[in-house]
Amino acid sequence: MKVIFAQGNPGIKYIHTRHNVGTSLIQAYAASHDATWKESTKFKATIAELSLYGEKVVLVQPSTYYNDTGLSARALVDFYKLKPETDFLVIHDELALPFGTIRVREKGSDAGNNGIKSLNAHIGHNFARIRVGIWSDRHPDISDADYVLGTFSKSESVALKDTITPHITTLIDAFIQGNLVATSQRLGDD
Repeated sequence: MKVIFAQGNPGIKYIHTRHNVGTSLIQAYAASHDATWKESTKFKATIAELSLYGEKVVLVQPSTYYNDTGLSARALVDFYKLKPETDFLVIHDELALPFGTIRVREKGSDAGNNGIKSLNAHIGHNFARIRVGIWSDRHPDISDADYVLGTFSKSESVALKDTITPHITTLIDAFIQGNLVATSQRLGDD
């Protein structure tokens, strides 16, 4: 069994923010497989279940706020008796990486990301993650908090839909099949 876990904040107010890029990507993945979302108070999340590549797959959008997503992760790990190091993939925004950069890691530190700090505190550091760069030249003009809670530019939104989403879909499929490898790539660069 595999869990694909999206970092983000619940509620309409946050839907298209940079901080919710993980949620946007997992929603696109779910839509491509005609998955149906349902509320789960037990997991403090909205989940969708699929069967892909011989694996049960649970897509997860925590209903906690970003900085408390470890609560949802812990409930999932305990209920399904998961091994985070092989069964758990987190997709999240990364302010330290330029927009269009995708970095895949098998484990690691929180790098200052409070949502990852929460996950590390609740399930340990050994879980796969896809870090999606959100930094742009617009960032130095505003605070980090305002920037991550801001929306993507029109050109970034197009790149997210046309370039980043298909790439993330490929990475999710690789994880489910046990073939995800650590990489770092700037999409659009030749």
